[in-house]
Amino acid sequence: MAAEVIVVVVIAVAVLLLLMWLVGSLFRRVGPNEALIVYGWGGTHIVTGGGKVVWPLFQSYQVLSLELMSFDVAPEQDLYTAQGVAVNVEAVAQIKVKSDPESIRTAAEQFLTKPQAEREALIRLVMEGHLRGIVGLLTVEQIVKEPEMVAGRVRQTVADDLSKMGLEVVSFTIKKVMDEQDYINNMGRPDVARIKREADIAQAEAERDTAIRRAMAAREAAIAQAQADQERVIAQTASEMRQAEAVRDLEVKKAEFEAAVRQQRALAEKAYDIAANQAQQRVVAEEVRIEQVRRQELIRVQELEVQRRERELEATVTKQAEAERRRIEILAEAQRQKLAQEAAGQAEAIRQQGLAEAEVVRAKGQAEADAMHLRAEAYQQYNQAAVLDKLLTAMPDVVRALSQALAGVDKVTIVATGDGRGGVSNLTGEVAKMIAQVPELFETLTGMKLGDLLGRLQGIRDGAGRSGVPDTAPARGITPSDPPDTAR
Repeated sequence: MAAEVIVVVVIAVAVLLLLMWLVGSLFRRVGPNEALIVYGWGGTHIVTGGGKVVWPLFQSYQVLSLELMSFDVAPEQDLYTAQGVAVNVEAVAQIKVKSDPESIRTAAEQFLTKPQAEREALIRLVMEGHLRGIVGLLTVEQIVKEPEMVAGRVRQTVADDLSKMGLEVVSFTIKKVMDEQDYINNMGRPDVARIKREADIAQAEAERDTAIRRAMAAREAAIAQAQADQERVIAQTASEMRQAEAVRDLEVKKAEFEAAVRQQRALAEKAYDIAANQAQQRVVAEEVRIEQVRRQELIRVQELEVQRRERELEATVTKQAEAERRRIEILAEAQRQKLAQEAAGQAEAIRQQGLAEAEVVRAKGQAEADAMHLRAEAYQQYNQAAVLDKLLTAMPDVVRALSQALAGVDKVTIVATGDGRGGVSNLTGEVAKMIAQVPELFETLTGMKLGDLLGRLQGIRDGAGRSGVPDTAPARGITPSDPPDTAR
């Protein structure tokens, strides 16, 4: 029994769902911008923004758009105005189906089966016809200057015809008005010229007025400046006069005040000096008295201090000083004896050292004196020989000094002519001449000829041989070339 109930319930639910699906498939819905037109069994029904069940085989339906239609209204032919001027007017129109059921029904009767382009073409023809009629009643100036008036007339004129089609004009706007004869372009030229002329005149008048006012302002400014300068000079002169008078009065007052001040100052200074002298005298007298008292007190204090120090010295210092004096005397006596002994030893040593050094010096001096005597005797016997020896031994040095100039020459260039009188032989001959002049140089310096010196030297040797003096005196240590050591 329960199973049968369940089956019945399931079948009932399935039938219900099937019915709901069937009803849903037959239900047609439209948005607020569309109108659902159902026709057939039961007549024509119009639904906007809703839905309705359409029974197949008994009813049919179509959807009519209620959206705004916008299209250009631009007749291909020129429109002639009341003046006979051909113009081309372009406008934009916005048309829509009215929202009431009667208007929707009327629009459905006329446009339901037509596509959107055909609908707009029919409406454009109506609009262009009415625009042509209105333009023919107006002038170009009215069309150009009052486009809103033209659009308003078009809306009023076309409203009845469109209402009969279930439509309404939402807006109609003129975009452009043109003509091929440049009537519109030339239409504003008179006004432009007039306005330009008026503007030039106004500008010239403004410039004239500006110049006049500027000149008047400059003249008034100059007059005012002159008056101001005059008043300034007058005021400055008066001010300077008052300043001079004030300065004069001030200087007079200052002189009077300074004279009075100097007088009072002199009186005050005299009185001050007198009072100061009197006060100084009193101060000096008081200071003298105070100084006397102070000195008396100091003397008394010093006497007491001397007495106190004498007692203190007697008690402390005198005894200690006496003991210290005895100790120092003993130490000094010991140090004196020690130093005396050391000094005696050092004096004896120094005396012995001095005697030894004196003996050495005496022996050295005696030896040098003996040598000097021997050298003097030799020079007395061989004085001419010593001079000659010095001259002969100095000749190489002289020749070396003469050739020193040639030794410093880096390069010598000799030019010879080939006749045998020049070249290197000439250079060596010059050197030989220089060396040969050395004896003449000695004769010039000494005033004695070299031959005479040699003859005297021979005579000295002969005399020495006869006197028994050996000829080998220089071999004893005194050479003729050694000068006497007179410095020693």
